[in-house]
Amino acid sequence: MERDIDRIIFDSELIAERTAQIAAQINRDFAGEEIVLISILKGSVVFFSDILRRIELPCEIDFMAVSSYKNSAVPGELEIIKDISADIAGKNVIIVEDILDTGVTLGAVYDLLERRAPKTLKICVLLDKKVAKRREIKADYTGFETDDVFVVGYGLDHAQRYRNLPYIGALKEEIWKTKD
Repeated sequence: MERDIDRIIFDSELIAERTAQIAAQINRDFAGEEIVLISILKGSVVFFSDILRRIELPCEIDFMAVSSYKNSAVPGELEIIKDISADIAGKNVIIVEDILDTGVTLGAVYDLLERRAPKTLKICVLLDKKVAKRREIKADYTGFETDDVFVVGYGLDHAQRYRNLPYIGALKEEIWKTKD
């Protein structure tokens, strides 16, 4: 797997440091309150777990799996594969996502959850990709900004591979441009 990586962009130590900083900010922002963390599967699960372990507040967790790609590289209509089971009305909710790129999928998830009347609704992303957004959406908590490269590791994948790498790396172009 590692031979498929062009370069390491964020190593495990830097990720751990930044994750701790984000969790500390969430702890400060919601001091004395309860929160609900919602992981958008599958890519955010590693980041979500690390954030969760550093939260010092009463906390519920839930999971959501969505797709807006339907066998295409171009995002379209949101498909809910697995919805949350929690009632989030009146609660402080934080959506935890792996990457913010076009904004289409995350924006649709945000809109869906906002209609369920949470007290607050925040977004926490591991990566914010520096690309033109098709939908303008801002994360409240961001791990890192990254250039427009194909990134894998620390939960991020290509064809369900590389999620278990302990760092975030740029995948070699010849790997992601090939058909599986």
